[in-house]
Amino acid sequence: MQKIQYVEEYIELKSHYADELSILRNIINSTNLDETVKWSMPTYCYNGKNVIGIGAFKNHFCLWFHNGVFLKDNENLLINAQENKTKALRQMRFETKADINKTAVLAYVKEAIENQIAGREIKTRRATKTVVIPSELKRVLDADQTLSISFKNLTQGKQREYCEYIDTAKREATKLKRLEKITPMIIQSVGLHDKYKNC
Repeated sequence: MQKIQYVEEYIELKSHYADELSILRNIINSTNLDETVKWSMPTYCYNGKNVIGIGAFKNHFCLWFHNGVFLKDNENLLINAQENKTKALRQMRFETKADINKTAVLAYVKEAIENQIAGREIKTRRATKTVVIPSELKRVLDADQTLSISFKNLTQGKQREYCEYIDTAKREATKLKRLEKITPMIIQSVGLHDKYKNC
């Protein structure tokens, strides 16, 4: 997929709906939202929070309201593009330029902004996975109190990385080699992949 840096590039790329996307863009840009590109699509934010996106597909173009579930939808213009899957996102879909009711679109955009200012958003809760310590690592931790304390002080994510690293080794010799490698890292409170994350 082509990486889009600017809204103009996106509109150019979607030439079959260029005029229509420009109309939606102008409506949104008449408000105080900040225009940016995220996920290679034009996205409009308030204080760094995603409020609206615009997009074009083969047979339609649309507005995405990131927390559209909170919109009153008096005109009955919104759809849930993935029923039973999408909680907050709502889409306003168009097929032709004539479908764009500028007054209604602006009213929905302004309401979305008001909802964002009021903090109305669905907070997605990330499922926390329990850390399952492989027996080889558990033996080493039980035998070394300093190592055990250091391991417990690591974040759950770092603990999980180390456990998976040992668990995915197929041969016993590989597991032992890996244990040797990670022991000083755990004591230094370093994550397995920290050096790549800081690049």
